[in-house]
Amino acid sequence: MATTNDLKNGLVLNLEGQLWSVVEFQHVKPGKGPAFVRTKLKAVLSGKVVDKTFNAGTKVETANVDKRTMQYLYKDGNDFVFMDTDTFDQLNVSETVVGGAADYMLENQNAIVATHDGAPLYVELPASVTLEITYTEPGLQGDRSTGGTKPATLETGAQINVPLFLEQGTRIKVDTRDGSYLGRVND
Repeated sequence: MATTNDLKNGLVLNLEGQLWSVVEFQHVKPGKGPAFVRTKLKAVLSGKVVDKTFNAGTKVETANVDKRTMQYLYKDGNDFVFMDTDTFDQLNVSETVVGGAADYMLENQNAIVATHDGAPLYVELPASVTLEITYTEPGLQGDRSTGGTKPATLETGAQINVPLFLEQGTRIKVDTRDGSYLGRVND
């Protein structure tokens, strides 16, 4: 148990049997009336974001969420198999839990896997990853670095838009939050 005074971004609360992560919070002391805490909470499982207001000092139940760095090993049916880098224990994480992160995960890549009572909640990737373009239309003479974009397929199978001058086999940096192109990588 904690009080609303202990809230901080990233803290996971257990409200009415559901897990909610604190995205934003603000202590408000109006001129009249008691103080309160205005929060923005994100449902850990569904990703739904809601605004909730608590009276200042109210007790809230916190959930014990264990975040560990794990290595993605391989895909097994609808599950992704991760290995704990400390204990070498393997954990199967379902496709629904991995979600959009699957578009930017390569085998042997590290990710943070959050669990609650042994059940995986979500997979967190680094802010950007380096991937290779496996297919894109060839660029034409006169294509400049500024201007239009074209679709490209990455080695994970994901499709993103890249500048016209990029070619197949180029390694690029991709933002894992929104799938945007961040730049070329010269190995």
